[in-house]
Amino acid sequence: MKNLIWLILLGPIACSQKNIEYKQEKDLYKSENFTDSLFSIGIEGPCYYKGFLYVVNLHKRGNIARVDSNGQVELFVELPEGSIGNGIRFFKGKMFVADYKKHNVLIVDPDTKEISMYAHSDFMNQPNDITIRNSGVIFAADPNWGKSNGKLWSINIDGTTKLLEDRMGTTNGVEISPDGNTLYVNESVQRNVWRYDITPTNELKNKTLFYKFDDFGMDGMRVDSLGNLYITRYGKGTIAVISPLGKLIREIKLIGMKPTNLSFGGKDGKKVFVTMQDTRRIEVFENEVPGKDYVY
Repeated sequence: MKNLIWLILLGPIACSQKNIEYKQEKDLYKSENFTDSLFSIGIEGPCYYKGFLYVVNLHKRGNIARVDSNGQVELFVELPEGSIGNGIRFFKGKMFVADYKKHNVLIVDPDTKEISMYAHSDFMNQPNDITIRNSGVIFAADPNWGKSNGKLWSINIDGTTKLLEDRMGTTNGVEISPDGNTLYVNESVQRNVWRYDITPTNELKNKTLFYKFDDFGMDGMRVDSLGNLYITRYGKGTIAVISPLGKLIREIKLIGMKPTNLSFGGKDGKKVFVTMQDTRRIEVFENEVPGKDYVY
């Protein structure tokens, strides 16, 4: 009889706990609109840093916007005349911006908003997207959309550029593993994701095909703290999550169809912000695992 009484007393609590767990699981990966449709079709470069999300091309090309935790958007800085930003990354308190129009990588001081040149090469097509190793060395994807090919560059801490690969497909998204020893580069038109080992001297070796899609395109990529790779599927309206072993874990459905890039953020690094070209909005969903390098 005692056991029966305890079962009756604990039953509702156990049921309630199950419902809480179910709700938490149900809310994961459910994308929602985070901002209004305020950006140009050049919406790109989401990067979360100290409580704010930074995104390029608010209303028009050539600027950077800042978005707060409530989805309120404000103009952060206008870029120099003729410059148009794309990928953004932060490193040691400075914002690095790929200026694809003028073949530059710019530095923006987030406190003073002072903008300076970090790297330039007339031999670059763009650059398009960037990622930064703990050493401070930048890897930059450099597509030529008209010819469906591209290049891959490294940029040293003194701003000098080095061409790593010349005859690739349309290089687009680029990302580094959490341990800093693996580089991922995708080719949007060819639908390939390549994997490289990064040497201690920032050279690349052991290039292997990491993953290949059969349809739709790709754009920006990020990794989580476990090393899973999140790839925007442009035209399909999803985020593909690939394990470090090259296995598809899941595809996360978005509202729009043309995601351009993503960034982890929020207080625990588990919010994923996605820039959407077709809706000109930012979407957000809750993830189970935090990003590798978010800064709150």
